[in-house]
Amino acid sequence: MQEPSPQPLAEALAPALQDPAELEREAALARLFELHYSSMLRLAVLLGADDPENVVAESYYQIYRRWRRLRDVEAAEAYLRSTVCNLTRMRIRHLQVARRHVENPPSPLDEAVASAESTALMRDDQRVLIDALQRLPARQREALVLRHWLGLKEGEIAATMRISCGSVKTHMARGIAALNKAMEARR
Repeated sequence: MQEPSPQPLAEALAPALQDPAELEREAALARLFELHYSSMLRLAVLLGADDPENVVAESYYQIYRRWRRLRDVEAAEAYLRSTVCNLTRMRIRHLQVARRHVENPPSPLDEAVASAESTALMRDDQRVLIDALQRLPARQREALVLRHWLGLKEGEIAATMRISCGSVKTHMARGIAALNKAMEARR
């Protein structure tokens, strides 16, 4: 009985990308990454992620794993955006719970301090606005960022946040009122 000849090393190590569906998935994900990585990273930062690069990387991994189950490949960007929002929200919740259980809570001096360069570059109004945005409840912040930074319509925001259009309007109105109050208090 003759043993089968071993596969060449390159063939053994190469992923099974001979399948046209796999090739298509890889190409589509590469395009998605090229087109939307920066905007997804900015979205995670604006939503308050403490580690936005990992949130976005996990989001791309999630869409990679579920690619074959996507009903509409054209909706991949919306799915990715929802995943970034959800993972950021989960991460913030996790950190809040972890902080509650810390024996020695961090002092205000332990908080992250912005570099002198970034502080000098950011205008005072922008700093006040971003600080006020970060203090908003997560849902209000998400609605405002999705609307005013990404330019999504109410229906798209509702789908991304998985809430009703009425709730989107409520979150946006309350968020804008809080931001206006913060800006007025500054003057």
